[in-house]
Amino acid sequence: MRKIFRCAWCFEVNEIVVDISGGEDQVYVEDCQVCCRPNTIHVRIDLATRHVVVENEAEG
Repeated sequence: MRKIFRCAWCFEVNEIVVDISGGEDQVYVEDCQVCCRPNTIHVRIDLATRHVVVENEAEG
């Protein structure tokens, strides 16, 4: 499932692919596709409805 987040550093929109099979709560670091700075990505998935919420914050 494709989702977007806005980089915490440069505020550019980034697209990510969320793997629903990874579990209901996922946390990982994704580098911004524009400025290459790290963002901590928090993914919450309601497996029953497949509703996905993506939040991010600056890593570090």
